[in-house]
Amino acid sequence: QVELMESGGGSVQAGGSTRLSCAASGYSFSNLACLGWFRQTPGKEREGVAGIDRYFTTTYRESVKGRFTISKDNAKGTLYLQMNNLKPEDTAMYFCAASPFHRTGTELLSNWLFNLWGQGTQVTVSS
Repeated sequence: QVELMESGGGSVQAGGSTRLSCAASGYSFSNLACLGWFRQTPGKEREGVAGIDRYFTTTYRESVKGRFTISKDNAKGTLYLQMNNLKPEDTAMYFCAASPFHRTGTELLSNWLFNLWGQGTQVTVSS
């Protein structure tokens, strides 16, 4: 059984940076065809933030382009999200997700195409 565990959330001031990590266990990380970061605020739908496929091709939602960077380390079985120049509107619960099926482009930002989820980590950005 695959388990995903996020870490690295917390409180950050606007303009600051933080890095989220997602460790996978119970499955060969390199066999996970695609991985993604999603976020959700109360009363809103979970939205895709960034995704990365098995070829290390990345996709970002428009509002985070140039500020966030998704990466993965297959040897360590870990997914990362480097978040720079944070804004109050980035405040949300962040989730990592994975799928054994190949996805590409905007599919990497589609939460319904991912079947493995972590518990989430809160990021709060204060102005």
